[in-house]
Amino acid sequence: MPRSNIKAIIAMSGGVDSSVVAALLKRADFDVTGVFMKLYDSSEFRKAERKAKEIAKFLKISFLTLDFKKEFEKDVIDYFLREYKKGKTPNPCIKCNQEIKFGIFLKKAMELDADYIATGHYAQTKNNKLLKAKDKEKDQTYFLYNLKQSQLKKILFPIGNFTKVEIRKIAKDIGIASLIRPESKDICFLKGKYQDFLKKYLKLKPGPILDISGKKIGEHQGLFLYTIGQRKEIRIAGLNPYYVLKLDFKKNALIVTDNEKDLYKKELIAEKVNWISGKKPKMPLKIKAKIRYLHPADSAIISSSVKTQNCYRIIFTIPQRAITPGQSVVFYKGKEILGGGIIK
Repeated sequence: MPRSNIKAIIAMSGGVDSSVVAALLKRADFDVTGVFMKLYDSSEFRKAERKAKEIAKFLKISFLTLDFKKEFEKDVIDYFLREYKKGKTPNPCIKCNQEIKFGIFLKKAMELDADYIATGHYAQTKNNKLLKAKDKEKDQTYFLYNLKQSQLKKILFPIGNFTKVEIRKIAKDIGIASLIRPESKDICFLKGKYQDFLKKYLKLKPGPILDISGKKIGEHQGLFLYTIGQRKEIRIAGLNPYYVLKLDFKKNALIVTDNEKDLYKKELIAEKVNWISGKKPKMPLKIKAKIRYLHPADSAIISSSVKTQNCYRIIFTIPQRAITPGQSVVFYKGKEILGGGIIK
């Protein structure tokens, strides 16, 4: 089949990565349509939509806007608030990829007769395997561990074998660099501190701050304002800094320590685990695992010796700092991403 008959629908954000994706696929003679997903009502989203439309016009490709605000509020924002209310630290970008970008967007694209969807993620695929990107600093496979075989067959990651420097050069060479909106590293629906967002929707319940011996040494404003390993915003007088060790919801108590070594643990339980291959590997399994996006992947062994279905015990060779419930742990074998789950 000639590539001009292969339809690719691209998730465009007005940023450099997705804009270059559109340009690369058009250059490769795909039938390209750009889509902007309206996820949240804010000036930033409106500006991003204008930029995406402007870039699509410059590239002479079709363009659509899809309104997923209701789905985004239900599947991402409500999830974000619900998990914080439970004392967990969720990753809304992972949930957005799972439910929105590779969920309803993929479904909608197939209804529009697309052969593929394409995104600006730094990741690669080969033989239905998810692989790390060429640019190790920008690799985004951590956020994609929930992908399934049926989805991988329909997804293109065209910039996965480029570095960010190369992508910026391509944007400049094709004349779109000046049209692109500045990059944002913030969560898209948050402006400012996430704690301020939480305060708008969750009721604050002050309580005691306890040291590891159980002695009260201060007062906290509300447990959901804190996360494991946090050092700032703990108002306790003393020479040494304190770190959040545990959130005790039964006592509404914040447990802290002035010994950073207490934050290091070798084991965790992962729940809601997804295996990208669709098949559970033989256990025990030696892998490298990453407990948060900017954390290095370290050697570990996965064991399925947990009674609850789809839960696994991960034992690290080296203790990990601030293993945090609600965050994701992702499993790597060389360049391949095997899957991952939520830290329980």
